[in-house]
Amino acid sequence: MKKTYNELTITLDDDYVELIADFIANLIDDAVELGIGNIIVRSENDLTSVKDALAAFEGIEMSFKLEEKENKDWIKAYQDSVQPIEAGKFYIFPSWYEPKEELINIKIDPALAFGSGHHATTFSCLQAISEFVKAEDRVVDVGCGSGILGLAAKKLGATVELCDTDPISVKSTQENFALNEEAYDKLWEGSINQADGCYDVVIANIIADVLKFIAKDLKKATKENGYLILSGILDKKEKNLLGSFQELTLIKRIEKDEWVTLVYKKETNG
Repeated sequence: MKKTYNELTITLDDDYVELIADFIANLIDDAVELGIGNIIVRSENDLTSVKDALAAFEGIEMSFKLEEKENKDWIKAYQDSVQPIEAGKFYIFPSWYEPKEELINIKIDPALAFGSGHHATTFSCLQAISEFVKAEDRVVDVGCGSGILGLAAKKLGATVELCDTDPISVKSTQENFALNEEAYDKLWEGSINQADGCYDVVIANIIADVLKFIAKDLKKATKENGYLILSGILDKKEKNLLGSFQELTLIKRIEKDEWVTLVYKKETNG
């Protein structure tokens, strides 16, 4: 271990924290910590290239602080900052905690705080999955990230397929299924337009603009009388999204920390 490490703190509008963290994850394979209105990247490698790449990012105002710090056990400090949570039927915990017998346990060792259940969108999706996914359902998780939502569906006895356009997310999903000694039924790099057939439950925790862009494919992939769980929607973006799914029946709306999750049912015509 080197005597020092580099720490890059990015300050920005909280609405863009997940988006920029996801962008960083495509650049490096180091610890990324998400806060309210900030992101902290820590690495023993030089982070100047990350700072430069973000500085060239158009449309989002960001400020940067790059420091060299003494390499005390910051990994342990980061681990200590990641607490287990209960969401719906599930207990999401890192491997340095013990499972809970009374809940469905999902073990996630997060390199990124999102995808570990702590973000409002993931938390609300877990609540929706607890209510609407049942054993033997065919489920697809679109934009699977860490794979946590697909894992939740699998723990409930569903057949689970997952996809993400980001190869790092595909790898992370593989690792987290292995960590939980579970097997997915299909995993691919790409989006829902590459799916084969229809699903009882389609889950898409992305962002509103992308959900609107792929709305047709999401609806096509949902079986008659099936459910479509949409998340990653800022409350100020919700109204603009609703028209893309107006032919479906909205049966549940969950709001948490300015983020909205919508559960639709694709009711049989006639």
